[in-house]
Amino acid sequence: MKLTFWGATKQVTGSMYLLEIDDYKLLIDCGLDFEKPKEASTESQYYQSLFPFEPSLINAVVLTHAHIDHSGNLPNLVREGFEGQIIATSATQKLTYLLLHDSATLYQKKIKKNHKKSIQYGSNLPQSEWFLPKHVEDTDEHFFPLQFNRRFAITKDIYVTLIPTGHLLGAANVFIEARENGIWKKILFSGDIGRKNYPLLPDPETPPQADYLICETTYGNRLHQQHLPPEEELFQIIQQTCVEIPGRLIIPAFSVGRTQALLYTLHKLSVQKRLPPIKIFSDSPLAHQSTKTYEHYLSLLNAEAQAFYAEHKSLFDFENLIFVEDLRTSKQISNYSEPCIIISSSGMVQGGRIEHHVRANIQNPYATILLVGFAAEGTLGHKLLYGDKTLEIGEKKLPVYANICSIDTFSGHGDQKDLLDFVKTQDSQKLQKIFLIHGEEQSMIDFKNFLAQNGYPQAVIPSKGDSFEL
Repeated sequence: MKLTFWGATKQVTGSMYLLEIDDYKLLIDCGLDFEKPKEASTESQYYQSLFPFEPSLINAVVLTHAHIDHSGNLPNLVREGFEGQIIATSATQKLTYLLLHDSATLYQKKIKKNHKKSIQYGSNLPQSEWFLPKHVEDTDEHFFPLQFNRRFAITKDIYVTLIPTGHLLGAANVFIEARENGIWKKILFSGDIGRKNYPLLPDPETPPQADYLICETTYGNRLHQQHLPPEEELFQIIQQTCVEIPGRLIIPAFSVGRTQALLYTLHKLSVQKRLPPIKIFSDSPLAHQSTKTYEHYLSLLNAEAQAFYAEHKSLFDFENLIFVEDLRTSKQISNYSEPCIIISSSGMVQGGRIEHHVRANIQNPYATILLVGFAAEGTLGHKLLYGDKTLEIGEKKLPVYANICSIDTFSGHGDQKDLLDFVKTQDSQKLQKIFLIHGEEQSMIDFKNFLAQNGYPQAVIPSKGDSFEL
């Protein structure tokens, strides 16, 4: 039995792990790598393989959750010959479809734009990972929805169980039981580990004992700084930025997961009559679609959210909330002169409508940009978090006069303590090895040392392409 690490090694994005059991090849996650150099490729390279293995030889994929850094290369896998099942929860299937379709629409626009340039300048440079809506439709046909905590036989010698882990609607730990040469081995993939008491989502459940653990380390050397309930912390920021100044509050937030947590918290403040009478713009069609998905899968939400829905008949719809659909209206928001809140994607300020909101407000000393989650190195969000005085958006370099602040109340990732709690569900004497993935390299190093101090000395940090016999 062999495990090979093909992504999210010594970095956060691009999760992809190949488990080979005899002749059976099982891929866990198939994510997009946001941190590799994005070099344009020629038209002749468009259909060259993006994978270090033959996609047609992969028998099945298990998907932990819908985020693009875990699911974003699935259409390319299918396009290059994958014919097996994609095993995931039903909620993950729905959210993955929305996210992939949104990406495909953007790629399609870029391809058309590049095609016009090729007519004018005689060159055509599409990116090799771009896929189209048709590829997303083809991918969706491969999904096999699996309920949480149902032990499912992939073959007579391989079983998979999906265990709720919070983080995102439908997100799961993946527990694999596999028999090779008459010996059973158990492998646990963390996916992205959620945190306790997060808005909307239940706490992560305790996974079974494994022989091998593959553990994310996004917050491997950090603790969340939250000291107040989410609605209290958000209320204080709104008072400071929209009432006391008064100005506008710009919140970059991922359309799937983060935006729903924010809107739910704002709805709670509205019910409590604590919101000032200002407009709140949710500027993301994808976020609007995702909110409907969250309400459709109400049974997967926590007890508080279910009770709130029963009383108010909605999780996200409240007075003064405006869902912005078309791009023209989105751009008109920049001319809205009254204090307001704008929630838009992406959360890392890298692509999406948020870029023009940041561009329009970055030089406004009465505007506040509130970062509410992790931002990978190299993104505009990361530069804002670390105090860059100028920001390059498009072809312009703009000085930063707006107020920049951050909170991690709405981060869906567990912190160092949550990660340790997850590892401690495993008996150290029975755990043969821990593989640390999905984190910045220093975070992995620090968490490896932290685990050793807490009785888990068997952690290793694989590099991309490393294989291990299990």
